[in-house]
Amino acid sequence: MSTEDDWRERRKLLLETTRVYDRLDDLIVGAKANAISLAVFKPKRVIDFVWEAEERTWDEAKVREMRDATKQYDLFADNTWRETFKVIDKLPYSFSYKFEDIAGKRSKLQVLDWEAGALYWNCLRSTNGDELKALAKVRQKYFDEFMRKDLHFFLGTTQQFHFVAPNP
Repeated sequence: MSTEDDWRERRKLLLETTRVYDRLDDLIVGAKANAISLAVFKPKRVIDFVWEAEERTWDEAKVREMRDATKQYDLFADNTWRETFKVIDKLPYSFSYKFEDIAGKRSKLQVLDWEAGALYWNCLRSTNGDELKALAKVRQKYFDEFMRKDLHFFLGTTQQFHFVAPNP
C-alpha cells in the first residue's frame, strides 16, 4: 500500500474498518473477558516519551536455551535458518510512552516495535557512540516528530496476560 498523502490508504484501512478505542478500561475489560487481544488505540494526550536503562548483556541461561533450541530440527520445516542463528546485541534501553486516555487515565506503556531499537542503533552510529545524543535523536523522532501526526497505538496482550495484566 502506498504511503503517499500522509499514508491515506493505510489510514483508511486501519481507522475506518475497525473500532478505534480511546479508553484503556474498555481494552482491559475486553482482554480479561478474552474478547480483545489486539486493538487500535487513540490517546487523548501523549505526555512524554522516555527511556530506561536495561541490562546490557543477555542472560546466559536464556542464550544457552535459545542455542539448544536451534539444534532441534523440525522434520517438516525448512531448517536452514538454524545454521545461521546469531545472537544480536542487546538493546541497552527500553522506550515507553506516557499518555492519557479520554477518561483521564494515565499510563506508561513500553514501545515494543523493533523499529525503535533499530533507530537507536542507527542514531548511536551517527553520533559516534554517544548514547545520550542517540537517545535524544530517538526521542526527537518518537515524541517531537510523531506528536505532529495523528498518532495511534497498536495495543495488545498475549493470552497468558489477558486475565492479570494491569494494561493492554
